[in-house]
Amino acid sequence: MTESDAEVGELSLMDRGIKSLAEIPLSSQLHTLNLHCNQISRIEGLDHILNLHHLDLSSNCIRRIEGLSSLANLHTLNLSCNLITKIEGLEKLFSLSRLNLSYNRIHDLTGLLYLRGTNYKISYLELHSNCINNVNHLLQCLTGLQYLSHLTLEKNGKSNPLCTAASYREILLQALPQLTILDGKNIFGEPVNIMEANPSDLMCFEGLLDCLASSHSPTEEEETCVNLPVITPRIDQVLAHFRQRTATPSWPTTSASTELVSSSEPETVKLGNDLYNDMRIKKLEDQISHLLEKMTNSSKNHIDLNVIKAKRDTDLTSGSDGEKENSRKVVKRSKLPNYRKATLSTKHRFQRGKVSDSGDKQSSTKSEKLGSQVREEEDSSLLSDVPSLEVVGKSPKKLTGGEKNPVKKLKSIDSSIPEESTYRALIQELDQERERRWKAEQAEKKLRENIKELQCHAKEEKDIQSMAVYTTDRLKELVLRERNAKTKLQVDIQQLKEETESLRKELNQSKQKEEDQRKARQALEETLSKMETQRVQQQASEIKRIQTAELKASAAEREVQLLRVSVRQQKEKTEQVHEVLTLREQEHRKELEARVSLNGSEFQEAVSKEVAKEQQRHERHIKELEGKISHLCQNYKDLEDEFRIALTIEAKRFAEVKEAFDNVAAELAEHKHVLLQSQQKEKQSATLIQELTSMVKEQKSKITELVKSKQETMCNWKSQIQALESMVEEDKQKTIQLELLKQEKSKLISQITAQESVIDGLKAERKIWGQELAQQGASLAQDRGKLEAKIEVLTNEIETQKKQNERNSDSLKIKSKIVEDQTETIRKLKVALQERDEQIRKHREESTEMEKRLQVQLEEKEAHVDELMEQLERQNERKEELKQQLQQKDKELEDTKKAYSAMNKKWQDKGGLLSKLEAQVKQMKDNFDIKEKHLIEEREKSLQSQKATMEKLHSMDDAFRRQLESTLAAHQVELLQLANEKQQQIVAANEKVYQVEEEMRQLLQETASNKKAMEEKIKRLTVALSDIQQEL
Repeated sequence: MTESDAEVGELSLMDRGIKSLAEIPLSSQLHTLNLHCNQISRIEGLDHILNLHHLDLSSNCIRRIEGLSSLANLHTLNLSCNLITKIEGLEKLFSLSRLNLSYNRIHDLTGLLYLRGTNYKISYLELHSNCINNVNHLLQCLTGLQYLSHLTLEKNGKSNPLCTAASYREILLQALPQLTILDGKNIFGEPVNIMEANPSDLMCFEGLLDCLASSHSPTEEEETCVNLPVITPRIDQVLAHFRQRTATPSWPTTSASTELVSSSEPETVKLGNDLYNDMRIKKLEDQISHLLEKMTNSSKNHIDLNVIKAKRDTDLTSGSDGEKENSRKVVKRSKLPNYRKATLSTKHRFQRGKVSDSGDKQSSTKSEKLGSQVREEEDSSLLSDVPSLEVVGKSPKKLTGGEKNPVKKLKSIDSSIPEESTYRALIQELDQERERRWKAEQAEKKLRENIKELQCHAKEEKDIQSMAVYTTDRLKELVLRERNAKTKLQVDIQQLKEETESLRKELNQSKQKEEDQRKARQALEETLSKMETQRVQQQASEIKRIQTAELKASAAEREVQLLRVSVRQQKEKTEQVHEVLTLREQEHRKELEARVSLNGSEFQEAVSKEVAKEQQRHERHIKELEGKISHLCQNYKDLEDEFRIALTIEAKRFAEVKEAFDNVAAELAEHKHVLLQSQQKEKQSATLIQELTSMVKEQKSKITELVKSKQETMCNWKSQIQALESMVEEDKQKTIQLELLKQEKSKLISQITAQESVIDGLKAERKIWGQELAQQGASLAQDRGKLEAKIEVLTNEIETQKKQNERNSDSLKIKSKIVEDQTETIRKLKVALQERDEQIRKHREESTEMEKRLQVQLEEKEAHVDELMEQLERQNERKEELKQQLQQKDKELEDTKKAYSAMNKKWQDKGGLLSKLEAQVKQMKDNFDIKEKHLIEEREKSLQSQKATMEKLHSMDDAFRRQLESTLAAHQVELLQLANEKQQQIVAANEKVYQVEEEMRQLLQETASNKKAMEEKIKRLTVALSDIQQEL
């Protein structure tokens, strides 16, 4: 490890052959640790690295996840390429966001069940190349991970057994709505380029990642959450087809181009009709000129009447037959004119252009080019069918010039009267036919205008229907999103309520248990204190008695020993005196024996003198001995007094030392007991404070989550409002475009009127030359009958279209009512959101009240601690008072000892006293033995009672632990039940979504059928119009 690494707090030991983490001296200031590609088999020795953020233990021999309970600040954990079979030991990793467990042997994911709730922040989870084979188990373990957004079960061909199922992706995406990326693909199955680097590669950029994470605003997350559609693949396919058809950026231009093309169609039809009429007029003029030539030929050949009549008859018949054949041929050709092919080809091309516009989304310029090409092709086809337009234009003048000569010839030749009458009748019929034709053209114009209006109405209705369908889709999506958000919020609120209720119940239970334990503890403490006080008192009294008895016995023994010593000395002295006396008596006897006369006067006088001297000496000696004895007695008494004083002093010192030792031992025991109690109380208070702080933190986190959820809802509503505003702006733009189209329509109408004026001029010119069209009255009458029949058919179709328009208007009214109902539902949703905000406020107030209650409880705990401290001070004061009492008792003992010494001085009969003392000592020993036995028995009883109390405490602890385990098991069972209920709710929601999909399919099928019917009707109208044009 280099100096820079040591300063920064990073350590990389890749491929070093390390077998155990205990071999490495790890600093407590590390925040990144890379142990990739080693031989580590167990995770240990990381409890002191509290600030560790990144840990890489990939490519090792780890079989179990453990030893990570103290790493609360760990962000990324890489355990890939190991031998792990079960996920566990991650309950204390509250800051963990990235977890890589790929390339292991994992088949059990129960460790993820304990990571439920908002306290855990796992967002990236990699589990590819493992042994996971049960989808239900995977969903049950992953539903609680609320922040999980990226999940990889298959990567680079390495997957799990459950990935072989075809629908596992849809199941996971439906069951886990928080997922945005699964196996490197988003919800729509598109691959996403995401930086999936290992934490070891990103350790140098930790600060940058933190900045990015902080810059990630909740609005962006909300926008992403809002933009995410509901997972309905079939509806998405239909909407994709619909949007490809409608939601193109160049739709106004394409519609304009279609309108231009559609407007060009009647123009081409009009041109074709005009050319057809011109051709028919030309043919009629040719036939009239041919008749006039026949008339001139008949006038020249007037000489031979009979033969000429025969020839004339044959000529007339042949001419009439030829005319009839020519007329038939003309009629046949008129039924199938060449311009119809051009119009049909243009229609096919126009349809192709529409398909290309809808499928390939061509621009408006391409549509204009198509329209111009269609017009050019139509003009070219018309020009190809008609020999020349110049001839048609110049024909009237030529015909007038050519017809004046035959008229003069007719004037010169006196034709027969019936021919002139027939000619006039034909001219009258021509005038009538012209009037009828003019009326038919006006009716045709009206019909065309009505058809155009109906087409415009149909287009508008289609646009309105498409808009209504689009708006209903959007509104349904919004309603579904709001329902999902509402359900999520309701689920969160229910979870919070359940958690608060469970926490309240746990608090109440813990309070009750604490109160019970306090009461039991107080009762035990009281009993123990009473027992201890009684035992201490008994011990003190017994010790005092023993000490007094021992002192008395020791003093008596010492006095007895002193007396024995003095008696022995006196006996020795008396024996010495007796020996001296015996020696002197022997000497005196010898002297007396040596003397002869014992009864003589001198002897008696000498004896008397000697006796007197000896008596004096003996008296002196006795006096001296008595003086010595008195002096020795005084010395003995002084020594006894000194010895007694010394014994008393030593006894006092011994008693004081022993009492001090006993007091110190008792104080030690009391202090130890008090220390244990205080430590237990401190531990309990610390645990309570930790629990309270954890509760406060959890409540704060819940409050923050509620605030975030409120902000998210507000942002969702804002985004929805913005979307609706954008929709309104789009509607405004569409209305503006409609106005522009109306303006273009008015311009086109003005152009059509100008063209109609030109056509009227041409018609006036035609009227001048229409006087000679008498022969084709019958054919025109037939055409008139056909036109009237077609007009009746068209009127019937118009009535049917009106009925359909009425039906469509009814359907539009129904859809408008549906839209109004949807708006009312949106209003109701807004009201529900307001109610939810009020509920959130109520929850906030309840949370604040809970915080206040917890603060009050903390204050009560602090007051209780203060009371305990006051009790300790009181006990110390009591200890000082007891010391003073001991000092007073020591003074009293000294007084009693003085009285005892005075009483001992008064004792005269020392032997009796000694015997009495010995008897007393024996009695005291017996009593002491008896008391010792009693004390030992009481001690054994107290030990047994203490053992019983300890067993009771252990049993209480075991019962409490069992209750805790039962509550935890019940809580887990409730969690599993909640998970099952949630899955059932998800299944019900999926069924509802499937029903909505079926409804949407039915709507789409109905719209498609309506569209097909409208298209068929339009085709029929076009066919009818084409037939009318052909007949004209």
